[in-house]
Amino acid sequence: MSSPNGPASGLPVRMPPPRRSGRHRRPEPVVAPDGSPALVLAVPGTPGADVRSLAEEIVSIARSELPGLDGRIGYLDGDDDEFPGLTTVLNQALEQRTARYEQAKAAGVEVAEPEGPVAVVVPLLAGPHPTLLERIREAVAASEAQVELTDVLGPHPLLAEALHVRLSEAGLSRADRARLFTVATAADGIILTSVGGADAVQAAGITGMLLAARLAVPVMAAALDQEGAVAATADELRAAGSAQLALAPYLVGPEVDRALLESAAKDAGCAAAEPLGAYPAIGKLALSQYASVLGIKLPQQGAPVR
Repeated sequence: MSSPNGPASGLPVRMPPPRRSGRHRRPEPVVAPDGSPALVLAVPGTPGADVRSLAEEIVSIARSELPGLDGRIGYLDGDDDEFPGLTTVLNQALEQRTARYEQAKAAGVEVAEPEGPVAVVVPLLAGPHPTLLERIREAVAASEAQVELTDVLGPHPLLAEALHVRLSEAGLSRADRARLFTVATAADGIILTSVGGADAVQAAGITGMLLAARLAVPVMAAALDQEGAVAATADELRAAGSAQLALAPYLVGPEVDRALLESAAKDAGCAAAEPLGAYPAIGKLALSQYASVLGIKLPQQGAPVR
């Protein structure tokens, strides 16, 4: 028999080490509260193996940041078991929550009737896109579930970091301004491309200012879906003294046709980096939007820019 002060028999016992105090104390791990709504990633674009792999990786990143998270994927243009549509995924989440409640009641477990949102829908978009966002709202409204819809992922300093990394991976910028070596192909002017109209260009421009500060080169935003806009921006940068340009997609990837990117780079006469894709910041920002709706405090990831 033991007491709060140790074993009554006098035998040694392994006691947990005292928690470190002060600024270097390891933070308590954050986990998803029991019964939390699902995080449903709303994925635009044509469903396919590559899009599914990207979406699954983003959800996996979010789960790694918040253990216990119920992460799901709903495709805006999905309509089957392999690529379920957003409305279908939301209805499934509702059915499964109701079934768990009924099973618990049948087993004699005292449980409260579930309330609040069944899911939090996070659009897989770096910036605003009125057409796609309206379709997401329609899919949410068509479901039977109570749902919260978050804002898009940007603008945010983490997206500027992701753009920098993608440019570096393509050999179009130095990975670190502090390094003394130079990259022969490094661009001295960046065209930040977006889709979604004037609001999307404005949002891209905000992140572009952060990217310009990181790279110490001019960055200008242009609409990828407006004919001639990228080429006109390239001319403007060259007129201002930039000789070697690079195109940086302010896009996750599925929301745009790759042929459009290739055509824009050709029109501007410059090389292009890859879209943001499943860069870790994308998963973290999706989770941040989810956590913000539910009031879950996550480790600091950098302040959003609005």
